[in-house]
Amino acid sequence: MTNSIKAPMWFIIVAVLAVIWDAMGVMAYITTMTISAEDMAEMTQAEQAIHNATPAWANGAFAIAVFGGLIGSLLLLLKKSWALPLLIISLLAILVQMYNAFFIMDSYAVFGPGGIIMPIMVIVIAILLVWLAKSAKSKNWIN
Repeated sequence: MTNSIKAPMWFIIVAVLAVIWDAMGVMAYITTMTISAEDMAEMTQAEQAIHNATPAWANGAFAIAVFGGLIGSLLLLLKKSWALPLLIISLLAILVQMYNAFFIMDSYAVFGPGGIIMPIMVIVIAILLVWLAKSAKSKNWIN
């Protein structure tokens, strides 16, 4: 077993922020999967069509992305090396989910340019978390 080196305080702060970010993703998933008829009625017809037509595999990718990200971020905070593979799986699931949203469902046509900001943020943050976990593992901050 490799001895871990004390991680800098900024690493802990970033890990805490990652846990909060991923917890918000889990809340978004739960909200999406349990949407009420009243909330659905407030959506435009096009938004309802996208929601109703989203295939189970894309919703599964969404679940893997957010729960994998949350567990990966928690493991990062706990300085466990299992954070890296879970964050990689989360990133891959995000890419699958976004492939569905933008190339199969054409959600860009419904939500426009503003609807691409959050997906880009999600992808960039996931990439940065994978990079952080890989870097932390190479520096023995996590083991």
